[in-house]
Amino acid sequence: MHSKNFQPCERSVSVTTQNHEASPSGSEEQLDQAKIIEETGGVRPQNARHLIHCLSVIGQIEGHSNLPEDTKTTKYEHILPALVAIEQDRSIEGLLILLNTMGGDVEAGLAIAEMIAGMRTPTVSLVLGGGHSIGIPLAVSADLSMIVPSASMTVHPVRTSGLVLGVPQTTRYFEKIQERITGFLLRHSHVTEGGLRQMMMNTQEMATDMGTVLSGKEAVACGLIDRIGSLHEAIEALYHQIETQEPRYC
Repeated sequence: MHSKNFQPCERSVSVTTQNHEASPSGSEEQLDQAKIIEETGGVRPQNARHLIHCLSVIGQIEGHSNLPEDTKTTKYEHILPALVAIEQDRSIEGLLILLNTMGGDVEAGLAIAEMIAGMRTPTVSLVLGGGHSIGIPLAVSADLSMIVPSASMTVHPVRTSGLVLGVPQTTRYFEKIQERITGFLLRHSHVTEGGLRQMMMNTQEMATDMGTVLSGKEAVACGLIDRIGSLHEAIEALYHQIETQEPRYC
């Protein structure tokens, strides 16, 4: 399991979210939680062993173009500032990322993944339902990645739809995008480069596409995900990280 080097440091912190020491009334707290869920898909339980923020990545990851209104999306322009606020907030001790996504915009997905990977706040990801395509870098970006047995992950090469210029430059452009994704996965998981490329280029798994669909156990067996686990085990693993890490601040 990969880990981050937590070193105490001095830095100025601007807390933009609710202070843990505040004690709002029950109705005010419910309104605050409802607003957080509506705007970011996240929630912060107050009466817990440790204060963790739960962030959900669901549906399709929306990038530079707006998707149709009937498509369930996770908007990266909402997630990025939320991650900045979570990292700065001294009261938040950990981040739990719940994933059930079909993938989406490559650059938006990689941007979110790099943000999570660069956090000093302890992080655990849990794949529920599916963590397909660019959802895979999001899953492995956490300090510890977990998946439920019934979930699946689809590994495939970069692809696009619409008009494509059939020139060598286009081919090289897609190769560079693929190298960015492959490099991130190799740095943040235990999958081998050969195994990853074999899964991507598999033509025997899907009738009209190339790639590999992995069950939860297969994702762990190939080294893509760290371990099988449920919600309870993901929270306990996050608590363990919080209790054993070095202080975040001086």
